[in-house]
Amino acid sequence: MVFHSEYADVEPVDEPIHDAVLGGAAARGDTPALIDGVAGTTVTYAQLDTFHRRVAAGLAAAGVRQGDVLALHSPNTVAFPVAFYGATRAGASVTTVHPLATPEEFAKQLRDSSASWIVTVSPLLDAARAAAERAGGVREIFVCDQAEGHPSLTDMLGSTAPEPHLAVDPAEDVAALPYSSGTTGVPKGVMLTHRSIATNLAQLAPLMPMGPGDRILAVLPFFHIYGLTALMNAPLKQGATVVVLSRFELDTFLAAIEKHRITGLYVAPPIVLALAKHPAVEGYDLSSLQYVISAAAPLDAELAQACSRRLGLPPVGQAYGMTELSPGTHVVPLAEKNPPPGAVGKLIPSTRMRIVSLDDPARDAGPGEHGEIVIRGPQVMKGYLGRPEETAAMIDADGWLHTGDVGHTDGDGWLFVVDRVKELIKYKGFQVAPAELEALLLTHPGIADAAVVGVYDDDNNEVPKAFVVRAAGAPDLTGDEVREYVAGRVAPYKKVRRVEFLDAVPRAASGKILRRQLRETS
Repeated sequence: MVFHSEYADVEPVDEPIHDAVLGGAAARGDTPALIDGVAGTTVTYAQLDTFHRRVAAGLAAAGVRQGDVLALHSPNTVAFPVAFYGATRAGASVTTVHPLATPEEFAKQLRDSSASWIVTVSPLLDAARAAAERAGGVREIFVCDQAEGHPSLTDMLGSTAPEPHLAVDPAEDVAALPYSSGTTGVPKGVMLTHRSIATNLAQLAPLMPMGPGDRILAVLPFFHIYGLTALMNAPLKQGATVVVLSRFELDTFLAAIEKHRITGLYVAPPIVLALAKHPAVEGYDLSSLQYVISAAAPLDAELAQACSRRLGLPPVGQAYGMTELSPGTHVVPLAEKNPPPGAVGKLIPSTRMRIVSLDDPARDAGPGEHGEIVIRGPQVMKGYLGRPEETAAMIDADGWLHTGDVGHTDGDGWLFVVDRVKELIKYKGFQVAPAELEALLLTHPGIADAAVVGVYDDDNNEVPKAFVVRAAGAPDLTGDEVREYVAGRVAPYKKVRRVEFLDAVPRAASGKILRRQLRETS
């Protein structure tokens, strides 16, 4: 059966994302839009409106043209939204890059996305230069702050160049190009149009309201679609104040909640765990908090309840979605006083869902039966950049996107996610593609074969575990050597955390790795 949202449909938002989010910014004047959670630097709404327009003018004057791709390579800063909206107003699609990506990883994304421009920050400049050199085709590297030999977005704030006024087709033009592994394989560029992102904000707003007086702590990264939507686009569209942290450190995080009187937290399960159990929490005044929402990875129901009890808050809510869905499809509404433990939410407006049988994909699962979650709605991605076959495997001919997640609903429409069909590992909310790590492991001369699966550590985080077959000439290869080899070539969140040696990797007759068998033996 097709599940429909109980909430009224919303009209598609046919506006460029910079107008959809910042259309009311100038009128909000001196209301703080962005605050650096440590330094205290504040950008008002009027300044944000002016600054992003000046940056758009500066980028256009430098040669950025409609249809170009700009790589935004930065941790969370108050300049990140200025760069993002400035780039989209100049006509560029923004591909967001993990700030800890190695030059090799960064170069792959630059090549795949055909990025012509990079915006980074001076501490990451060496990695950006190395990536640009490897990739080729990059015309200029801009910095948000200052670095000799590179144009600065800060200097663009004084630009007298004319502001670009471009005709944007919101339904077709790509605003954001984050990279996701989808249900399997290597990272792919997810084409999110101006309409899909802006409409998803309209879908979420009735269930997750915020506005002037609300203070949202942005500790999850803006480069990730969760942070881009929940911590940047949504609060800035609705007039809330975003307090920005560049990375998660528990004491800094707790101090920011206390100092800036944070009202809402959008986090991932590891932060919920810290709030529930870490003794440092007792040293801070967190009484300003009104709610906590967790997403990006499954949250244990008992852990959610422990966090709520400790903070004296309503139940920790959850949300569900994926990069390919702009990203939201389900949320626990903020007004819900007693959601079922473990539920990830209800369908948001204008969204349809089916639960497809795991045994027979042509059949919908019966009531209470587990099946694959498939989604249709205006938030579905345009497709994977340059990968029509992978797009067709993800979105069927009727427009249903197959998430690769296994779930079921109860009689009241609450969704519960219980497993994943897909092979993707989610380490603290970040996507890790087993195929990418396996390909890297096989470049080691001492490794004959390898497989990677997700297993859970003592803190209930899913971590990559490598099953390795030693090459004939490397009988003494150790687990530490394997871990070090990978760690030196990938971003920290992709590191192999555990290693087990096997005589052979179990495979089906087709050659496909039997990952479930490996997980069951771990």
